[in-house]
Order: sequence, then C-alpha cells, then structure tokens
Amino acid sequence: MKKYFSILSLLLLFAAVEAKAQYGTRIYVVPGYVRPYAPPPPVRRVVRDNFQPTLNISIGYGFPNLDRYALQDFYGQYKGNVTETGPISGAVDYQFSRYMSIGVMGTYNKVSVPYFNNNSNSGTPAFTGNSENYSIMLDLISYFPTYNHGVSPYLRTAIGVNNWNQNYEDANGNKVAQPQDPGIFAYQASLGARFNLSRGAGFYLEAGYGKYILAGGITFLF
Repeated sequence: MKKYFSILSLLLLFAAVEAKAQYGTRIYVVPGYVRPYAPPPPVRRVVRDNFQPTLNISIGYGFPNLDRYALQDFYGQYKGNVTETGPISGAVDYQFSRYMSIGVMGTYNKVSVPYFNNNSNSGTPAFTGNSENYSIMLDLISYFPTYNHGVSPYLRTAIGVNNWNQNYEDANGNKVAQPQDPGIFAYQASLGARFNLSRGAGFYLEAGYGKYILAGGITFLF
C-alpha cells in the first residue's frame, strides 16, 4: 500500500512542476484594485531667443567739459570765467548679442578762458587761452541682463586718441606761450542706461569719467 502511495505522490509532484513550467506564475488581481498613478515625464520647454542684431547710433552732450583742466597755468596770472562748448559725443555701435556691442565713439570739446595779471586792476585780460579737442575711441558696451525690455542698463568702456589744438594769444593776436599737448590718450568709462521708447528709438543717460562726468542723448536702432 505504501508503495502505491509513494508512486502516486511522485506523479502528482511531477504534474505540478510541469504545469508551472508551461503556464508560468499567474497573478490574480483582487476586484477593486487600482493601479498606482505614475505622473508623465516633465516636458522641457525650449525658450527661443528672439534677439536680432542692431546698428545703434547715438548723439549726446556731456557735462562738465573736463578739458578746462588741460589749459595751462602761468606764474603771475589767474584764470577768468571759462567759456566752453561740449563735450559733444557720437557713437556708432554694432550690437551683435543681447549683452555686448562694439563700435566707434568720437567727441568734440572747445574751451576758452581769459588770463589776468595778478597785480593789475584792469578788466582787460592779458591774453586768452583756447583749447580745441577731437577724440576717436574704440567703444565697447556690456549690457546687463534685465526683464524690463524698456530699459537696458550697460557699462561703457572707450579708449583711443586725442587731437589737440591749443593757443595762447593777446588782444593783438600775438602768441604769448608755446603750449604742449596735454596727452594723446583718450578714454571714457561710464555706467548708464538706454530707455527704449520704441523698437527703433530711445534716449540714454550716463555717469562716469573721462571726457565727461554726466551725459545724455538720443539713440537710434537700425
């Protein structure tokens, strides 16, 4: 009897193993089971830069005219009231990216001042000093990132050369001194902002040092 029972057990075990091999493991889902929610992968949004290169032309006027300090001092003479024109500035810059432009900047200054004798009570000057200056500079502007498209803050750095024309003459046109040019090196460093009134025009304000301390003007974008 035990012999037959052992044979029957072996047959049942073999049948169970064979059924598992043919059908694999089965998973039964209890009714009412809800599969866990898997959120979709995040969608990457590509932000396109709509910047277009522009040619920027600006014309401005600065204050004060620092070329007054280039006029020479003479022993026994003092300076009267200064008459000045400028500095008048103009720049042509190519803005090739949202944050940078490069171009050329020029300025024009003119200063005239009378010299009086220290020991004279006469209101007539002994002679007059005149200074006229042109400068041409390489202009580099770095724009700061901003979310306000109506305002473009920037840092201007310009370096170049001066062209001086100075003379000191008395009332009869006689030269009283042979001046030396103050210096050939020209520069301007400014922190400013451009206010865009439209797509093609605006105005700017600057504060810095070099050819001027304060300046303002208009800008055209092409």
